[in-house]
Amino acid sequence: MPLPPILEVGGVLISTQILTERFCCDLDACGGACCVEGDAGAPVTLEEIGEIEASLDAAWPYMSATAQSVVDKQGVAYTDVEGDLVTSIVNGKDCVFTYYDTLIPQPSARPNGTLDPSRTINPQPSTINPHPCCLCALEAACRAGKSKFLKPISCALYPIREKHFSGGLIGLNYHRWAICEGARKRGEELDLPLYRFLRAPLIRRFGEAWYNELCEVAAMPEFQEFRS
Repeated sequence: MPLPPILEVGGVLISTQILTERFCCDLDACGGACCVEGDAGAPVTLEEIGEIEASLDAAWPYMSATAQSVVDKQGVAYTDVEGDLVTSIVNGKDCVFTYYDTLIPQPSARPNGTLDPSRTINPQPSTINPHPCCLCALEAACRAGKSKFLKPISCALYPIREKHFSGGLIGLNYHRWAICEGARKRGEELDLPLYRFLRAPLIRRFGEAWYNELCEVAAMPEFQEFRS
């Protein structure tokens, strides 16, 4: 029996791929390319802009001089051609909070999703970096204990993208991008579904009760048959 393309979970429309796709970010493979590819910054809310501005002093040392200049001139965010609020970018591409540094591996991911399988970052900017990876200045400052704001929820949820419809309805889609091929391969190796990989940001966005309901849907027989 084919799976429906869209499901409704706790008032949120979700793509079935969020439950079936295997995914686990592998920064060694992609180098953090999602922070620098594309033609606009990361979507942000007005509330997040306020939190970013409050964290700016902590993130500032990690940012490039060019990025600092952009923020001085236009602020941490702007309205793009589609009318969405997004983080400011450098040279029409890189998010202003992008910086390059080495990675510090975390414990391996577990298929049950109890550990965050992503990689953490060096809490201090390095001067010698033979194998740089694109990282986030906001996250670096937060992990170093210098601020409380980790990063915009749109960044934390990627490759899930949130869509807003009239009447307050929310939809979640899986964005399949060639630069994430390494993440799909790693997810297959770990047998880690996307919704499990993104457990923490999904709970941050929708709450633990909603996430538990999502897990109950994923445990339905038709999904188990699909995975077998």
